[in-house]
Amino acid sequence: MAHPSNWNSGMYFLLARILQATIVMLCVALVGFLVFQYVGDPVLAMVGQETTIEDREALRESLGLNDPILIQYARYVAGAVQGDLGISYSFNRDVSEMIADRLPATVELVLLSGVLSLILAIPAGIYTGIRRKGGLAQTIMALSVIGVSIPSFLLGILMILVFSVWLNWLPSFGRGDTVTWLGIRSSLFTWDGLTHALMPAAVLCLFQLGVILRLIRAEMLEVLRTDYIRFAFARGIPGQRIYFHHALKNTMVPVVTAIGLQLSSLFAFSIITERVFQWPGMGSLLLHAIGQSDIPLLAAYLIFVGLVFTLSNLVIDAVYVLIDPRIRHGAV
Repeated sequence: MAHPSNWNSGMYFLLARILQATIVMLCVALVGFLVFQYVGDPVLAMVGQETTIEDREALRESLGLNDPILIQYARYVAGAVQGDLGISYSFNRDVSEMIADRLPATVELVLLSGVLSLILAIPAGIYTGIRRKGGLAQTIMALSVIGVSIPSFLLGILMILVFSVWLNWLPSFGRGDTVTWLGIRSSLFTWDGLTHALMPAAVLCLFQLGVILRLIRAEMLEVLRTDYIRFAFARGIPGQRIYFHHALKNTMVPVVTAIGLQLSSLFAFSIITERVFQWPGMGSLLLHAIGQSDIPLLAAYLIFVGLVFTLSNLVIDAVYVLIDPRIRHGAV
């Protein structure tokens, strides 16, 4: 059992990271506030051209836009904490409700692509690290480079051409049927929904698959050169135990970092894939906001992406405490 002081060191580490995350989110909220405040005039976006100057000033006063900038920023942060991110100019709807409507579809793609990439990347990375000179390992590495190099929009179009047009195996657009199970409504609970999600998830999977695979391979090669691994072989310990218990365990810290950052980046960079497959997620919502100059929606999306990255880093730091004894002992 770990000594209580070791866990205290881990808790101090996590508390420091939580404080840093709070500061980061305040900075992100400041950027969102400045975008909302100074990119265009909110009053002009809410009223017509025939509105008099007096009516505009009255509306500006009622919205608190004449208050000092620090008070406006504090009000904006307080509203964001409570889920109030303003009203969309183009939809005339609460931005938080719009994000809540579109978020499940993007989460489905991120989770499915993440599961696919981990199922493929971890064993492939271990194999290419152990059998790095084999023909199959070289083929896997070459395919991983191709997956990273091809642009996502081109890969999506090629998949639609092959699997939808030529083979007629998978649908080419949309989210498919959704059902509610255990209080969660998702398209992944239906066969129709899975077939709709498979191609866009595969496109998102291929890029992160190449990155994670190559990182696991590089870490395995580094660990297998260490003295304690050579000593384990000299003692006659079975190879599978050495590879999966000793070597893989010591590659997990950088791999966990890469996995966390890759998954969180999908929320920000799934825009093109969602556009190609007409997937009704956050990406299509952002493209609409850009096209309509919907500033509240753009600012809210910025805050949302910042929150995703911040929470992902907090989760990664929590995993560090569990898998790295040096953090629990206060060595790092």
